[in-house]
Amino acid sequence: MRLTPPKPPRQRSAVRWLITSLLLFVTATQASAQTATHENSQPVIRFVRNPDLAPDFKLNALDGKFLTLASLQGKVIFLNFWATWCGPCRAEIPDLIALQNRYKGRLQIIGLDVDDEEADIQKYAEEMGINYPVVMTSNDLRIQYGGIPALPTSFVLDTQGRVVQKHVGLWNPTLYETEIRALLGMPIMAKVETFEDKGEVFLAHADRATELPGVDLSKLTPEQKKLVLHRFNADPCTCGCKFTLAQCRIWDSACAVSRAATEKIIAEVSAPPAAAPSTPTQPVPLPPAPVAPTKTPAPPESSRKPQPPPAERPNE
Repeated sequence: MRLTPPKPPRQRSAVRWLITSLLLFVTATQASAQTATHENSQPVIRFVRNPDLAPDFKLNALDGKFLTLASLQGKVIFLNFWATWCGPCRAEIPDLIALQNRYKGRLQIIGLDVDDEEADIQKYAEEMGINYPVVMTSNDLRIQYGGIPALPTSFVLDTQGRVVQKHVGLWNPTLYETEIRALLGMPIMAKVETFEDKGEVFLAHADRATELPGVDLSKLTPEQKKLVLHRFNADPCTCGCKFTLAQCRIWDSACAVSRAATEKIIAEVSAPPAAAPSTPTQPVPLPPAPVAPTKTPAPPESSRKPQPPPAERPNE
């Protein structure tokens, strides 16, 4: 479920409950996947191959100081989009506080609140003893980071300010710590793999994807698949997300609008060509060619009838 703009209080409580329920389900699913990986093989962490620089910002933190990413070069940065009303967000804050203490000076966690009043955030931060900067974020910044479909959503930046991983939902803090240690060049008990960002981190890279959530391309020929993927990245989704169809499928795989649109495109591209007409078209006759007049040939010399000699004239 995607995040929506702030709603009136009566609607907001219902929305918060739905988002929290969804994220708790996602968390349970992800935890099961992680356990399976650890039981069957060596733990693996994954970083983006050739990562993009994180969009910089200049935001006013709760302590009144301006905060920019450029000023934090050389540190691993953990950007955490959250809200005080989000249950999974609140659940991971103690772990983030512990990580900030453990890697103080080499790690910088930043809390980016997306939907609260400043006074409420200030009070909550003091009650929880949050030891990292917390700032109010704008909708524009959320868009720059590819949209924030659910809370919490966290971005991991290497010491060069590049986004190497994105986590949606509540994850085991051991994973975060392993990634932080790997980026700091510290020993870890895990294997590091790289992957190409095909929209999982930045939606702008959805045009690299060869598969999309909830879209069946298995029955298409290679040429048909190329055509439909081009359409998915060219046609906008009309659900209100302001993304392309490909981006919307990655951002919100439950969107019924983008699902129907992609299915329609697949049906159009894979439809057999129109059948030829059942009655063949009759050819148009050409006018007869003109015939040249013929001459009767003269009979051969031997077949000519002999002519009588001319009569002799009388002598005068």
